[in-house]
Amino acid sequence: MAERKIHPLLKIALEVGPIAIFFLAYRMAPVPDGLDATERQLEQILFSTKVFIPTILATLGISFALTRKLPKMAVITAIVVVVFGGLTIVLHDDTFVKMKPTILYCIFAGILGFGLLRGQSYLRYLMDELLPMQREGWMKFTRRFVVFYLFLAVLNEVVWRGLGTDMWVNFRTFVLPIANFGFVMAQLPLFQRYSIVQKADEGV
Repeated sequence: MAERKIHPLLKIALEVGPIAIFFLAYRMAPVPDGLDATERQLEQILFSTKVFIPTILATLGISFALTRKLPKMAVITAIVVVVFGGLTIVLHDDTFVKMKPTILYCIFAGILGFGLLRGQSYLRYLMDELLPMQREGWMKFTRRFVVFYLFLAVLNEVVWRGLGTDMWVNFRTFVLPIANFGFVMAQLPLFQRYSIVQKADEGV
């Protein structure tokens, strides 16, 4: 079945939308009166997680309906969300949902690192059409991504363990997406240096 292309803004909305909905659900969660801060935050996490799970599954379904393809990273993300979100709801323990970014970043870093050990850049298979680069450029980009993901995994642990639930929700909603965007933008010199199109133009 041939893959269909969707508008870039719609793609961004499908990726960022669930995070925004999680944040809004957390802030607008119906919380009983008389709870202390810890109990209130747990109730907010439970409510937002119950909203987040069907939202992430819905966006995955919409993405498949529009493109006729399920991105591997999106599928892995959805599985981790369902498993750790489900544990959070069933056990009434927000540790699982807070550790979800850590687990995801470690999984992605592990997959990319495994590819590097085999002398391959798995990012190239995912993004080669968007960023035509020489092999050396892809290997450097992938190594940087592994280090960056491991850094984010450690940072997520520091934030949720040391700064509290409210701060972690803000960190999850705003800091992580901005950090990912900033990291990619910081790689523009690398993209330009190893661009296949640029090298072809220089050879003319």
